[in-house]
Amino acid sequence: MICVIIGEGASGGALGIGVGDRVLMMENTWYTVISPESCSSILWRSWDKKETAAEQLRLTGTDMLKFGLVDGVIPEPLGGAHWDYDEAAEILKNYLLPIIAELKQVPAQTRVDERIEKFGRMGFWEETRDMATEQAS
Repeated sequence: MICVIIGEGASGGALGIGVGDRVLMMENTWYTVISPESCSSILWRSWDKKETAAEQLRLTGTDMLKFGLVDGVIPEPLGGAHWDYDEAAEILKNYLLPIIAELKQVPAQTRVDERIEKFGRMGFWEETRDMATEQAS
């Protein structure tokens, strides 16, 4: 399963599709749990700070790659994919064919196990200890 984010990906629905063997983003897309506009309206009660919210959300392909949330960022034609659909499709095809060939070599259950492990590593948590319980022992 290969997921490619080709536009704006926000909220649970967008995050729900990102459970592939490979998750990729086109260069000029974004991917986040909340849109910058919604984030701005929650934090500042106005859409006026949507640009600030977008910066703080770090929702670009470069950011998502750095955080390990996507596996690759696919370049787009000059000016963006919407300016040259044919070139964008060709770039995407050339990017996907080697990934498809690679994944075809991996047994299905191994791919499922690797997906579970991959998504289990995302985010972090830290066990906190109850100091009162520790002091009592």
